[in-house]
Amino acid sequence: MQSATNSLRAAETIDQLRAVNARFIHNFVTRDVASHDALLHPDFSNITPTGQRWDRATYLTYWATAFDPKVIIYWDVRDELITVLGDVALVRSTNKHVRRRDGKDVTGMTTYTDTYLFENGAWKCIQAQLTAVAPEFYPADDTIVSVYIEGKLQPRRA
Repeated sequence: MQSATNSLRAAETIDQLRAVNARFIHNFVTRDVASHDALLHPDFSNITPTGQRWDRATYLTYWATAFDPKVIIYWDVRDELITVLGDVALVRSTNKHVRRRDGKDVTGMTTYTDTYLFENGAWKCIQAQLTAVAPEFYPADDTIVSVYIEGKLQPRRA
């Protein structure tokens, strides 16, 4: 049985990682490369939904321009699941996006697993892996954590 102190520490760690995940997403939507770079481990790598492997520099170059609020008119974070295993954490969630292409709105979802390592007093993302989600596996709207419309974070409903 866990002690109350261990349970409190575990809850605080989950809260820290939720905040890091929110910052990770906010950095993407706002194209804040400096803030995002601070979250990444020096040995960071990315695996795209197509299976490409990107090193840290390639990933950050992409990151600087990837989100265009005129194209990605809706973005949400949903179905967040965080698992802590000692000094390693898996942060998993799904993003729903609506992209405007040639005057038509196209909806899709991508699940990600970000692997974090706790070093020198901070959680650093060492790998981010994205997987496209088939419509029959879309997580429900009642799991939404945050919503961005045209690049602006929407207030949380009570």
